[in-house]
This record gives sequence, structure tokens and C-alpha cells, in this order.
Amino acid sequence: MVTAASFKTIAVVGRPRNDASLQMHKNIVHWLSEKGYQVLVEKEIGRSLNIDEKYLASLTQIGQQAQLVIVIGGDGNMLGHARELCKYDIPLIGINRGNLGFLTDIDPKNAYAQLQACLNGEFFVEERFLLEASIQRNGEIIAKGEAINELVIHPAKIAHMIDFQVFIDDKFAFSQRSDGLIVATPTGSTAYSLSAGGPILTPQLNAIALVPMFPHTLSSRPLVIDGNSKISINFADYNVANVEISCDSQFTLDVHSTDIVHIQKTPHKLRLLHLHNYNYYNVLSSKLGWLKKLF
Repeated sequence: MVTAASFKTIAVVGRPRNDASLQMHKNIVHWLSEKGYQVLVEKEIGRSLNIDEKYLASLTQIGQQAQLVIVIGGDGNMLGHARELCKYDIPLIGINRGNLGFLTDIDPKNAYAQLQACLNGEFFVEERFLLEASIQRNGEIIAKGEAINELVIHPAKIAHMIDFQVFIDDKFAFSQRSDGLIVATPTGSTAYSLSAGGPILTPQLNAIALVPMFPHTLSSRPLVIDGNSKISINFADYNVANVEISCDSQFTLDVHSTDIVHIQKTPHKLRLLHLHNYNYYNVLSSKLGWLKKLF
């Protein structure tokens, strides 16, 4: 169980977009140090801040030594760092310096008060699952990739369609001709999947959304399946374009037409730390511009 008393070493990570974000890194590091915490800073950021080398650490070292990680940046920063750190079972909390900030709760204007509440123990930890794509070639797994938001199967060239078949738990589900398929977690249901017309899944759901991208038929619709399902996809050998799998839109895996792609949950969990007043529906309302209470 995570408690405030367990926070001895706190890491600060994230890649600043501008000088204001960089200054926040520096201020947070000094603020934590003054409170007596052992602070680790991601090497690349620490060197740009001219922080003593003894405080600098790689993500692996942070994963092994820290009990809490503060991510300063937008959701992209959180996604990239969380994929690396989730295998260490460390809770993460984000200070939003990006645009939407679905995963980075803390408002930079109130960062110190909210961080102090966190250090006082006024928080809870929410677990989110990840998806893993495995590429099977000639009976062997030749590559893997993980995603917190979504895995997107798509042609390598723009404006090309691909033909593929989808199996769920080794049972044939459907064939499709489209620009691709988005396989999204509940966390990713408010990201790319939402833009493609996919449903919003609340974070507690053990579910996966399959969202077609510009399907060549009016009957194709998003499909929500059990989160423990195993998804397998194979491709027509006459597809003109090569296929790729995009993992959280941050890196890609190449797929041959004879490959089989397997997708399922990973054993690791993303552990997000939220303050007690966190309300997921308030986040949706503020980020997506939902109508406020009428009465």
C-alpha cells in the first residue's frame, strides 16, 4: 500500500517545452530538497538545469530507487515515462504543462499546494492497464510494443486501405477493409480513439475498444470487448501498402503481410496518484467542453 510516509526518494522527470516549464523543474527540485526529500532528476533535464551530478539518474535508476515520480509536462510526457516506469510499480503524478492534460492532474498555478496535499497523504492511487502488441513471424515473436492509450494498425503510406481479419480469443470476429484499426484502453478512449468516433470508457472498466478507421462499409462500428481478451489480426497478402503498428503515437513496429499481430493486456499497471477531490467526470467536462449543470 502506498502512503505518504513511504515517500523518501522523489523523482522529477519530463521534457520541458519552454523556459517556463524548465523553471518549474528547478523550483520543484529545490522545494522538495528543502523539505528533506532525496530528489532524483532525469539526467537530460538535470544537466540543462546545472544540477549536481549526484542528483541525476536514468529512468532505470529512478525506477529502482524512487517511491514517487512527478512528471512535469503534457500527456505525451506522461505516456512516454509511464511506459518505462510502470514495470517498477511506482505511482506517478503529473503537473500539466501541455494542452489537454487528461493524465496530468495538477494545475501549475496551484502546484505547490496540491503537491503538499499529496505529501500529506491526501491522495488515492488508481491503476490503469496497458496493452502489448506482439508480432508473430514464421511461428516466432520477433517484436513487441506496449501502449497506455492505444495501438493503431495502419498502412505505412497515407491514403491506402488495407484488408485484414480480426480474431477475438481465437474466434473469428470480422473482416475489414479500412485505413486501419484503433485498439484502445479506457485511458486511450479519450485520445485518438475519441477522434475516430470511439466510445469513452471510464478508467475502472476492464474493457478494450476496437475502433475502425474510415471503414469501406457503413456497417462497421466500434466494438467494446472484455479487457482480458486476446486479439489476433492477420492481413491479406495482396495489400499494396506495408503495415505499421503505432504505439501511443510515439513509436512504430513494422509488420509484413504474412505476420500475425497479437494484442492483449500486459502484466504491468500504470499507477496514477490523484488527490482526494479528483473527479473523472469533472475532467471530461472541462477538457471536452461539456455543458455545465443547468439547475
